[in-house]
Amino acid sequence: MELAEYHSLTTLPTPAGPLWIKRGAPGLEDPAYRALADAVEPRGTRAIDLNPGVGVALLPLLAAGLEVHAWEDRRSALRALEASAAEHPGLRVRAALPWQVPQAAYGTALLVFGADRGNAWVRAQIRAAARALEPGGLLWVAGDKKLGFERYLGWAREIVGEGEVVLRAKGARVAVLERSSGPAPEAPEGPEPLEVELRGRRLTFWIWPGVFSADAVDPASRLLLEHLPADVEGARVLDLGAGYGALSLPLAREGAQVTLLEHQLASVESARVSFARAGLDALILHSDVDERLSEAENYDIVISNPPFHVGGRVVLDVAEAFVAAAHRRTRPGGRFYLVANPFLKYEDWMRDLFGNVQTLHAGRYKVLLSVKKA
Repeated sequence: MELAEYHSLTTLPTPAGPLWIKRGAPGLEDPAYRALADAVEPRGTRAIDLNPGVGVALLPLLAAGLEVHAWEDRRSALRALEASAAEHPGLRVRAALPWQVPQAAYGTALLVFGADRGNAWVRAQIRAAARALEPGGLLWVAGDKKLGFERYLGWAREIVGEGEVVLRAKGARVAVLERSSGPAPEAPEGPEPLEVELRGRRLTFWIWPGVFSADAVDPASRLLLEHLPADVEGARVLDLGAGYGALSLPLAREGAQVTLLEHQLASVESARVSFARAGLDALILHSDVDERLSEAENYDIVISNPPFHVGGRVVLDVAEAFVAAAHRRTRPGGRFYLVANPFLKYEDWMRDLFGNVQTLHAGRYKVLLSVKKA
């Protein structure tokens, strides 16, 4: 797949008006979004969608004349939403985290439970909905019955108010709750510390909810760090899909000049806090693969532990785009290191682009290396 193809946006006609979509952006194929769109009924004049993806579920509210605020932290989805906002005057798009919501500002809130990002993220979403809604406002929630919907609905009843399931569509469920007149939940005070040892150094990361591998550095990233060069001082390093910086912060501590690209804002903000508190410099960008880099940017070393899930489903478009971006951004003679599950056939993509691939480790995870021809 060409990078230009991955980065391009296309429009999808709908009864409520055009919807812009792109590869790697969540929310189009997930049945929970479609079920929520079928069930939702507006209350008040302003609504907020706290997990919009590309915006499938909010279209009926726009069609009903509401001003709708789409709060999204995934850069791929934001790019699609921003294009849709040009077609829908009532749509306001913001790159934001759930706990940043204004208090008691909306009559209607939408939320597809982000089960793929963990319980702490879902609880933060629900608490944000409770803060955002006016007393008597409606919260419409949706999710997969096999991915914790009943448990999350129980949490929502405790935090927001009474509610009931109003739609069952195959595996998807939709419920509506009315915001009680009780006090609004407090926002989290700050990111939580994670202390680890990596490459022989004791390091501390500061992590917000919803971030991959928040409780411990995942084994694949540890393995990749073990196979990177021992001397990286002065090297220009690009971390594709950087998360909270588990790969790049240790390299920065060793003197590398690091750039982090990450599509989830919660991870971006975690990395920014972690680097700042460690007293280290880095360029940390909220980016859909490499779209935030200038055309000419290239690096001595590119590293990646690529994502291969979109909304909990295995989707390889993003992973393939990572490999294409790595080839584009590695300087002649530079090296691209990747760690992955054995069943993912990155070797074919790397060989096609770089002309070579080596297996540095094979086991529970594999570490691959390609060198860009000079």
